[in-house]
Amino acid sequence: MDEERKNYVEELAVYWGGFGMPKMQGRVLGALLVADPPMVTAEELAGELAASRGSISSATRSLIQMGIVERKTKPGERRDYFQTRTNWAELMHQQIGAYAAFRKIAERGLEIMDGSSPESKLDLEEIRSIYSHLEREMPGLIERWEKSREEER
Repeated sequence: MDEERKNYVEELAVYWGGFGMPKMQGRVLGALLVADPPMVTAEELAGELAASRGSISSATRSLIQMGIVERKTKPGERRDYFQTRTNWAELMHQQIGAYAAFRKIAERGLEIMDGSSPESKLDLEEIRSIYSHLEREMPGLIERWEKSREEER
């Protein structure tokens, strides 16, 4: 991996870490985003990132669970390959379900807080409001992005 790509990988790791996520996940994601060819093995990731196979395994497993990375195989080979997700709009659609789940949790909290002072319910009301808004608006936003993306191509 050249110096520019290494710097990019570390920049993404710092950004990722800023959200409280493990920097190694950010490094793996960064390495996969700038990989050429786009599918790499865990051994290749470990070598490029000077990391243990265990930390690569943990990071790729988490990124797969998040839907950001995919595990692939090649016919006739026993090794697993990793690449970033190729359909980011689908991932965004899946996030809408997470918005609905958090909104429902906030609504349950508001039920529990029924009769409490308005000040004590502010955070729950904000959560319900913004996540309801995201639930309603995200499908249209994604659709508009997909349309503009097609026009760009």
